[in-house]
Amino acid sequence: MENMVNKNKTGSDFLVIGGGVIGLSVARELKKAWPGCSVTLIEKEPECGMHASGRNSGVLHAGFYYSADSLKARFTKTGNEQMTAYCRSRNIRLNRCGKLVVAKDEKDLAGLDELMKRARANGIELHRVTEKEAREIEPRVKTFGTALFSPTTSTVNPSQVVKTLRQDACLEGVKVHCGVRYTGFSGGKVRTSCGIYNASYHVNTAGLYADRIAMDFGFSSEYRLLPFKGLYLYSDEPPGSLRTNVYPVPDLRNPFLGVHFTVTSEGKNKIGPTAIPAFWREHYEGVSNFSPSELLEIVGREIDLLLSSRFEFGKLAVDEVRKYSKNRLVELSTALVSGVKKENFKTWGKPGIRAQLVDIRKKKLEMDFVVQGDSRSMHVLNAVSPAFTCAMSFSEHVCQMIKSKLS
Repeated sequence: MENMVNKNKTGSDFLVIGGGVIGLSVARELKKAWPGCSVTLIEKEPECGMHASGRNSGVLHAGFYYSADSLKARFTKTGNEQMTAYCRSRNIRLNRCGKLVVAKDEKDLAGLDELMKRARANGIELHRVTEKEAREIEPRVKTFGTALFSPTTSTVNPSQVVKTLRQDACLEGVKVHCGVRYTGFSGGKVRTSCGIYNASYHVNTAGLYADRIAMDFGFSSEYRLLPFKGLYLYSDEPPGSLRTNVYPVPDLRNPFLGVHFTVTSEGKNKIGPTAIPAFWREHYEGVSNFSPSELLEIVGREIDLLLSSRFEFGKLAVDEVRKYSKNRLVELSTALVSGVKKENFKTWGKPGIRAQLVDIRKKKLEMDFVVQGDSRSMHVLNAVSPAFTCAMSFSEHVCQMIKSKLS
């Protein structure tokens, strides 16, 4: 395969833009697929994984939420198995606590049936349990008559995973350059804050800025980013106060899973996340990273969706903004678990931004992974949850797409 890449004597054969879990996994996979080629990864921050990859929930999903025809369904099961094996091989703490999906009332039962159907179609282990059996798994759980239990769902520390992936990538020969910001592309070369990078092939895994970079290469004409802020509220209860993750039945018309309980790799629990519309791409807190141009762009897009979307964007936005209140988040969580006390939930976790893609022609949120490319570049445009789980299997897919474009 190496002769399919024009060996670059003055730069790299492959340049990966963005050092999150997907970028690092793609870089490692490129090195594996083309051992004799040079692979360079650039990351604008001082360390890898400082945005979505290091700020996500740390849940390794099983894969029963996604329709069988989706890329998410195709890669989640294998991705879970690969990431689990990787964590074990690198002595990264893994909490194999599983997940209960519970019903609030009779109306949720049809949703449980649909999730069970998707699990069977995707080859995912998922068990229907009675109310009594659910309480044997988690004594504090609340459910209406029945629930679903996923034994292969687990949690890890995402920052530890990213740190280890970077170490392995470097050992395998990938050159990782942090503190290097992409600024543009012209004449076949990438401009950065640290000078020009010359590469034969470019892979864009830039998360919150993937759509902008893709447009520089002639892609993402129908897609734009819409950022959503995710917040978790941490409990000060001792480790082990909950045994398993507890989730509600989601609204499968949108890509969010609703407020739920996550048990961390250390055994602590948290509630969230929110999915609050953000006003610029890195709108984490206050006016940090404020960009007037991004504010105009993002707010304009939100207004457009508010006026024309088919998935009740206005209602979603109002419901999510209300979750800025700790009391509101705690109130929602009481439908899932008993013994929830407001005084135990005082600390917000580090906010994250979901780099959600919008199809601007169809006026809808993109539900699945989206990748576009040609013989000179490949662009990962939508790699939201469960992308962390899928990182390794999804990266194999990206490299297969690159091979097909170079053949």
